[in-house]
Amino acid sequence: QVQLVESGGGLVQAGGSLRLSCTASGLTVSTYTMGWFRQAPGKEREFVAAIRGSGTRTYYADSLKGRFTISRDNAKNTMYLQMNSLTPEDTAVYYCAAAPPRYAYGRHDYSQGSVYDYWGQGTQVTVSS
Repeated sequence: QVQLVESGGGLVQAGGSLRLSCTASGLTVSTYTMGWFRQAPGKEREFVAAIRGSGTRTYYADSLKGRFTISRDNAKNTMYLQMNSLTPEDTAVYYCAAAPPRYAYGRHDYSQGSVYDYWGQGTQVTVSS
């Protein structure tokens, strides 16, 4: 049974940083394309970042490039999202997701939630002004 568990969320002041973790069981993160999404109150879920299963290529939402960094520790079977220079607009529930190995090769739009088969329960990030 696949399980994705996010952690690391919390309350932080504007300008601060947080690192989110997504620990997987039942799958190997090195072979799955892993992604982060977020959903703010009253808004649709949006893509944050992804890291391809076939290597280390990463993808980011254009608006978040330079502030957020996605990474993966294969030994710990865990994915991370380092978030810097946070603003109140980053307040949301952050979800990790996993796309099956067939999406690790070829051209795919990793910003689409439909690519991912497995989702975590989410972790709340609140940025105060």
